[in-house]
Formats: sequence, C-alpha cells, structure tokens
Amino acid sequence: MSTLIVAALSFFGFILAYHTYGRWLGRKIFRLDHEATTPSHQLRDDVDFVPTNREVVFGHHFTSIAGTGPIVGPAIAVFWGWLPALLWVVFGSIFVGAVHDFGALVVSLRNRGQTIGEVAGRLINPRAKFLFLMVLALALTVVLAIFGLVIALIFAKYPQSVLSVWVEVPVAILIGYYVSRRGGNLLWPSLAALGVMYGAIVLGVYLLPIDLTQLLHVNLLTPTDMPADATWWEYYGNAVVIWTVILLIYCFIASVLPVWTLLQPRDYINSHELVLALFLLGLGLVVASLTGAANLFASAPAVAENIPLDAPPIFPFLFITIACGACSGFHCLVSSGTSSKQVDNEKDAQYVGYGAMLLEGALAVVVILACCAGVGMGRYERAEDGSYQAVAMADGSPMVGRASWEARYDASAGWKKFNSLGNMVGAFVDGGANFLTAIGIPLRLGLGIMAVLVASFAATTLDTATRLQRYVLQELFASSPVTKPLADKYVATGIAVGLGGLVAIFAGNSPGAGGMLLWPLFGAINQLLAGMALMVTIFYLWRRKIPVWFAVPPMLLMLFLPALATLWNMFNGDTAEFIVKYPQLAWLGEFFRGDTGFFWNGKYLLFGFSVGTLVLQAWMMVEAFLMWPKAKGILEEALPPLGGPANAEAQPAEYAAAGGQN
Repeated sequence: MSTLIVAALSFFGFILAYHTYGRWLGRKIFRLDHEATTPSHQLRDDVDFVPTNREVVFGHHFTSIAGTGPIVGPAIAVFWGWLPALLWVVFGSIFVGAVHDFGALVVSLRNRGQTIGEVAGRLINPRAKFLFLMVLALALTVVLAIFGLVIALIFAKYPQSVLSVWVEVPVAILIGYYVSRRGGNLLWPSLAALGVMYGAIVLGVYLLPIDLTQLLHVNLLTPTDMPADATWWEYYGNAVVIWTVILLIYCFIASVLPVWTLLQPRDYINSHELVLALFLLGLGLVVASLTGAANLFASAPAVAENIPLDAPPIFPFLFITIACGACSGFHCLVSSGTSSKQVDNEKDAQYVGYGAMLLEGALAVVVILACCAGVGMGRYERAEDGSYQAVAMADGSPMVGRASWEARYDASAGWKKFNSLGNMVGAFVDGGANFLTAIGIPLRLGLGIMAVLVASFAATTLDTATRLQRYVLQELFASSPVTKPLADKYVATGIAVGLGGLVAIFAGNSPGAGGMLLWPLFGAINQLLAGMALMVTIFYLWRRKIPVWFAVPPMLLMLFLPALATLWNMFNGDTAEFIVKYPQLAWLGEFFRGDTGFFWNGKYLLFGFSVGTLVLQAWMMVEAFLMWPKAKGILEEALPPLGGPANAEAQPAEYAAAGGQN
C-alpha cells in the first residue's frame, strides 16, 4: 500500500494546486482576459501562428516539455533516495516550474508571440535580449545533442521501439491534413492513430524489430580503444551515430514544415499515447501495490546512505539532476516559442502553461515509483529467443525487493559507471514494464510499450527544439546586416542541426558520445535559463505594479543552485589531465580544491560551455540589477503597430498597464 499512498497523495496535491494556486495566478496576477486577441489571430499565417483547440495545444506543449527529462532526471536522483526526489518534484512543480511555464507563456502572449529572450530586450534592455538569446542558443545546442543521443540509444538498445516511432510520422501527416485542410473531427483519427501505434509496437516486439547493429553489421558503441588502423566506417559506423544522423535529418524537415502538417498532430497523438501509458502504469501500480508485489519502502531507501565517494553532493545536485520533472528553463522556450503562437484564447494559458507542468510532475512521480518499487518487483535477463528470464539470487530465489534495486543502483560501482544514460533509461523501462505485468501484459510487450513511450517523447522534444533553435538563430542573425543572410529559415535550421550533430557525434571520447559529455551541464543550464525567464516575468509584472513576491524566491533558487553546480562540474573530477599537461597552472587546482575536493576535470568542451554560460548569466544579472530601480511602474516601449507606419497609433497605456497586449 505504501506505493499507492505516495502516488495518491502526490496526484491529489497537483489537482489541488491547479484549482487553487494556479487559479489565483491566472485571475489575480496575470489577469487572463477572455476578450484579448492572441498572437495566433493577430499574426495568423498557418505556418507558425495557427489558432488551435486548447486540447491540441496542450498535447503539443506537454509532449514537447516532457521528453526524457522527467524520466532520466528522477531515474538518476533516486540514487540519493526516493523521498528527496519526490519532495522536490511535487513542491518544485507547483511553486517553481509551473509558475515559470505559466509566466513565460503569458508574457509571450502579451507580446505577439515573441520568444522570452526577445521580450527581455524590451523589459530590461537591448543587451539583455542578446545575452538571453546567446544562453538560449547554448542551451538548445546541448538539448539537440543530448536528446538525439537519447533516442539513438533507445533505438539501439530496444530495436522493438523503432517501427512504432517512425510509423507515427506518416500517420501524423495524414491527420494534420485531414483536420486542418478538410475540417475533419479529431476524435476518430486520433483513436485510429493510437491503434496503429500500438499495433506497430506488437509487430516491433514479436515480428519486425529494426536493429541496425544486425542489419548493417555495426557495433552498438565504438570503444575508445579502437585499433589505430580502423577504417572510417569502423570508427564512425556505429548504430548510435547512424540513428543520430537520421534523426537530425528528420528534425530539419519537420522543423521547416508548417506546424499543422506534423508538429501539432504528432504531439497530439503522443499526448494520447502518454495518457494511455500513464493509465496502464497507474492501473499496474494500483494492482501491484494492492497485491504486495510493489512495495516502495521495502524496495529502495527513502534517503540513501551508501553514496559513492565520486558522486556529486545531493545539494545542489538534486535540484539540478531533476530539471524537467520540477522546473526546466527549456519549458520557457516551448511556452514562448511555439505554444504562444497556437493558443486560441488567453484563458487557455492556465490549462496549457500551469496544467501541463503539473502533469509532467505527475509523470516524474510515476518514474520515481517505477525506478524504486517497480524495479524492486524483479530483475530479468533477455534470452536468445527474445524471452525474458528472472534473475535468481545465490540461493535460487528470485531477485526482488532491495536486492533487485541495489543490483540496478549499485553504489559500489561508483558514480560514473552507474550514471550512464542507457542504465537510467533502462531503470524506468524495466520498472514500468514490471508494473504492466501486474495487469497481465507480458513483460516482453511491456518493455516495448515503455521503450516506445520514451523514444516518442524524446522525438517530439527534439523536433520542437530544432524549430526553437531556428527561431533563436534567426533573431540573432537578423540583428546585424553582416549575418542577416543567415537568418533565412532553411539556413538557420541547417546551422541548428549541424551544431547539434557536431557536438553529439564528434565531441566525445568516442563517436556518438558528445551528448553524454555535456550531460552534467544539461540540468544546470536548464535551471539557469529558468531563473532568467522568471526574471523576465518579474520585470513584466514589476513594470505594471503587480505583486512579484511569489516569483522572487523561485528565481533566486534557480539562479544560485545551477551556478553552484556548474562551478562544481568545472573544477571537480577524478582526472587531472589539464594539470598534468600544464603543471605551471597547478595552483588553479589547489585554489578550487580546498576541503571539498574541487579539481579540474580535464573536459574542455564541458568547461568551455560552462564558462560561457556563467559569464552570460552574470552579465544578465548585472543588467537586471541596474535596471530594477528604474523599472517600477514604467511600461516598456510598445511594439510597433501591426499595420506599419501608416497605422502608427500606439496601444493605450491603460490597456498595457492592466496586463493587456502591447
């Protein structure tokens, strides 16, 4: 019953928060107006700006912000114990993450769908816009590199997921055409698409797994000790690299198409898939808990005691490791980059912005329970015929409970060996599949369902991130006559995809490992971005004399903790390659080591990204500090009128002061 009680209390907290705190924010703080004209109507072009039903926007928004963030983060964080992870997910989602997402969406809606970075230029100063856009470009490059690697690893490790994920693309295009161009109803096509996807899962599991390792005779990952005379294909021709290239080509195509052709329908289908998967997981959780098969307290420690010496400290890394499940700056990019251009009515902002973040928090709770109670239900190994056999203890009994969890979260192996992307995704897939067996779904099929779930949401985040990176690069390139030719939609998209691919494939110690090299930076840069987005929201309210006390503590938390974690990542590690190569700079290691063991870790790409991020953040904070006393009650410069100079009549000041569009 412990598993069921924890889940029920968490879900009740999210529902209560939506109808109390979320409603208060919408009515008293952001003052949502049913009559306000949204950007989707103001600038409708049926490519990026498209008035859309709120359920469809919710589906796009939720699947874009979810991805693998609320899966991988909690799967790692339970290493410190499930209780700290659970508390940060629940309270972080309600008071930090949902406020951040809601605020970014509303601010963008009131500024003609501009990205949060562009709005910062008017709310703070023009330099703030440039600084914010630079941080966004860094963040999205990291996202593209990592999420491309995540999907490639899933395809390589779970080939049964490939068919269903790719079948979804033509199905989504057909639905997009049927609904947007023929005016068809969404219900029946959505149900049919869901049936096709799950049919493809069955085919992928039992008949048609697409395994590039076997088809192309390549390795899963090229080892670092590749022979010196290895050919180009032997070195780069591994399944992860090939899948990464294919995925980035897909992202280029998907991100330049109108949103109604692929982005919206695919995300809508994925939202249904998630709802069904969450329902099945929830039902399995209930049955497994009631029958005693899933026991949270007996499976994993509430607060871990045996932490490896090479593991980062729980403070601040718990708050950085769980980013998307509690708060993530990437969400402000989705809120202001794509969702604000599709919201049909301003009143939908609470449902989309605040509600989607709470549902993501609920997903993170399920992940925590799956990685603890679910993993504790048993451990299995795959046989040559594709079946799965239970792993036994030394005495012949099945490996369940704490023994099964500790076999997965093996502290004796050390942090670096444990903290691998494949291991963490596998913890959720295996634990979730165990929940599904409680309701009669075969383990082999359950693993396929869970793998498709992870890959599908990572794919939606990947193509949304590509589109967002295109917006950011276009804004940066358009600011100078020298770089303006690069602001072309196709050129900017090519640069976005190319940068992500270069980092993912070529930056690591072996081909396809670049995303993992930057993984320690992913959570920190996410939270730094969230702090900066909260800063923009606070300036928006401050200029209108609306209370900001509720957003200041989350902003400070999201600025301080990521900076601290970034510094730890930069100067701590088990290698000292830099000091060995440059002994004359050994004083740097001594300076940062102190009593905490800080030391340069020799990963120059990670260090470079970290330095750039911290410099940009510090500069942004200085600009905001200098502007703060001058901004209270002073409205920012209004946007140019939509009709151009011939209609140069500014928006009424009292309308802007009341929270209306500028």
